Amino acid sequence: MFQFFSEVRTELSKVVWPTRAETVKYTLIVIVFSLIIAAILGAFDYGLLRLFEALISR
Repeated sequence: MFQFFSEVRTELSKVVWPTRAETVKYTLIVIVFSLIIAAILGAFDYGLLRLFEALISR
């Protein structure tokens, strides 16, 4: 058990952790990208809803 945690600590010391600025930058990129995709999918859904309503009302 001790060997496992020792190896985990050794492996974690090899990890290159991002800086605070990089983390903030990548987080903002993910949020903006998610909002853009949500808007595109929302517009597509709204368009399909209107299309089906027009077809059903005929």
